[in-house]
Amino acid sequence: MTSESRIFCALDTDNLERAKDLAARVGPVTGALKVGMEFVNSFGPQGIEAVQEACPEAALFIDLKFHDIPNTVAGAVRSVCARFAPAYLNVHAAGGAEMMRAAKDACAPGTKLLAVTILTSLDHAQLRAVGYEGQTVADSVKRLARLTKESGLDGVVCSALEIALLRESCGPDFELMVPGIRPAGADKGDQKRVMGPSEALAAGATHLVIGRPITQAPDPAAAARAILDEIASS
Repeated sequence: MTSESRIFCALDTDNLERAKDLAARVGPVTGALKVGMEFVNSFGPQGIEAVQEACPEAALFIDLKFHDIPNTVAGAVRSVCARFAPAYLNVHAAGGAEMMRAAKDACAPGTKLLAVTILTSLDHAQLRAVGYEGQTVADSVKRLARLTKESGLDGVVCSALEIALLRESCGPDFELMVPGIRPAGADKGDQKRVMGPSEALAAGATHLVIGRPITQAPDPAAAARAILDEIASS
């Protein structure tokens, strides 16, 4: 896999024309794009189709973090795969093993299924506030990642700071999709657990998700190329 295909550019915008323009400009550079809840709730399936039409050659990660009863999640996964054939989809590991197995069974052969462990916007204090008493962020991530692997999924979405931990506990073939990536000098925004792109890949990340440092740059394609150059030279 080349470095170009390892970065999924996050098109998290409520402006469809802007998303299509970004897809057309950045997609050929990174080879991969991500659309999430903000985008899909704004534009629906037609918006996803518009992004695919703007850059048909780019791999697509549809980041909707499904979390519901097993039958409902399986139906959602089946519908998305049939209509869009994405490279990646995801669910919440907190939905449990039965839900994850049902989702994996519903996945098309060409789509890899990931699970979200702990959102990268949560730090230890916030984790305790939502009920994970007595567990560190790392403990919770490790436990949920192991459950994900046992359920037959392809990998997890995790913080860069948990890459080494998950490589050790889940092995070299378990995919790690890593958001919260900030190149040197970039604003952290609402991400609490972040790392630079070269450092994350060196630690063992399979793919990186990078949004604002690319999409909010004056020249998004140039920003993407600069990140790839940084990776290539490290």
